[in-house]
Amino acid sequence: MTRTILDDAALDQLFLQARTFGFPNNSWLDKPVSTEQLQRIWNLARMGPTAANTSPARVVWVVSPEAKARLMPLMDEGNRGKTQEAPATAIIGMDLDFYEKLPYLLPHTDAKSWFEGAPEDVLTTVALRNSSLQGAYLMLAARAIGLDCGPMSGFDAAGIEAEFFPDSRIKANFICNIGYGNPEGLFPRSPRLSFDEATRIL
Repeated sequence: MTRTILDDAALDQLFLQARTFGFPNNSWLDKPVSTEQLQRIWNLARMGPTAANTSPARVVWVVSPEAKARLMPLMDEGNRGKTQEAPATAIIGMDLDFYEKLPYLLPHTDAKSWFEGAPEDVLTTVALRNSSLQGAYLMLAARAIGLDCGPMSGFDAAGIEAEFFPDSRIKANFICNIGYGNPEGLFPRSPRLSFDEATRIL
């Protein structure tokens, strides 16, 4: 496999010039996101690594007016307007029964036995860490195909689980609005920590 360094335009789109549309003064353009785009996002994001290929993320794409109406009462007040306006909202959940799919996902070993009967806190730790990774891959995938993202907390987790993940052990991790952000609502980018401030080489 030949690997090359991405050009500056690609790095700008993924990281350097990309912006988060998550604050109350941010808004979304009235431009739909298609099912084909959502499928492409997932088909890219699913290829990112997770521990033992556990792949615990489960996503509900909230797009229709009916689904948005179910979601709105479960969002914190400050998150409702932008979520209503976004053309698509991804609810990223984490399946505590992720190990049931390991015979398929990791067929060369008995990985299911590593987690079957494990304490709830162990399953939650594995599911949270790896579904968070998958949620990050999902955001980069969305940016890679020309969309913007607005990840957030601020919702009724128990309500989300009952409404969108009933009769399962899928827990809500976080929510991400997806679409075409309106740049007019952006303020200057906030600082980031430098290499020396946040890292060490040992």
